[in-house]
Amino acid sequence: MAANGKKRILLSCGSGIVTSTLARKKVEELLDSNGYAGKYEIVQVPLASAPEKSRDFDFIVATSLAPTELHCPYVNGMPYLMGIGTDVPNAQILELMEAE
Repeated sequence: MAANGKKRILLSCGSGIVTSTLARKKVEELLDSNGYAGKYEIVQVPLASAPEKSRDFDFIVATSLAPTELHCPYVNGMPYLMGIGTDVPNAQILELMEAE
């Protein structure tokens, strides 16, 4: 967790822009509607830099298969793009927000 007490969430897709931005909106809506507004920080990165960057984050939400050599928990963000099955990543994210 960041020194400011906020959970640090890494969002990743191929380029770090397009699909991670779509997933980011869904994650922000989920967190804000569950009382986490102001209690998290999201950083978007390209998939290629996710393993190295993951050392400094509480968890990663990726709109791709899990990159190898991650240093934090992985949440599959593909359901946010497909619009179905979002209950699984939603539950994982909420659980990770409560983890120490």
